[in-house]
Amino acid sequence: MVYLTLFLTFLKIGAVSFGGGYAMIPLIREEVLLNGWMSESEFINFIAVAESTPGPIAVNMATFIGSQVGGIGGSLLATLGVVLPSFIIILLIVAVFKNLLKLTGVTWALDGIKPVVAALIIGTGATMMLTTLSGIKTFESSFSIDYKAIIILAVIITVASLYKKLLKKKISPILLIILSAILGLILYAL
Repeated sequence: MVYLTLFLTFLKIGAVSFGGGYAMIPLIREEVLLNGWMSESEFINFIAVAESTPGPIAVNMATFIGSQVGGIGGSLLATLGVVLPSFIIILLIVAVFKNLLKLTGVTWALDGIKPVVAALIIGTGATMMLTTLSGIKTFESSFSIDYKAIIILAVIITVASLYKKLLKKKISPILLIILSAILGLILYAL
């Protein structure tokens, strides 16, 4: 039963998500918390792991969550569920609707979806920031500032800004993730 629930949950997420993996995060979060598969803090940790591993974040998250809930079978079914709708849609577009994206109505619909995708990504970012820096997970949560997380954020922003200013290019996100992990190991070990 867990396998079917995982597959159908991620199939639904894959079918109704527009805008890529980051736009899927709020939907994945809602389903994961609703099903009681993990806590808010565990979910945020899964986002960090999924972000720092190669591959699309939504696929990584589906794989990790599926593994957490149902082992290898769960990871396979959750991953299949999240990619199947996109795969089918792309096949249909290529096979049947080659000129679909040239239609004015389709362009208008996609233009209408873009602000919602942006809002979902901003909302997820704001939720993650509140949870990470202040400990707020629900309206009933008490406010507890995580100074170590604020220090890590400040160091990362400073390093990225200095790198861009001095070398005239952006620092690799991979280096920022590695630096964050090192800072986390140092600060949280103290």
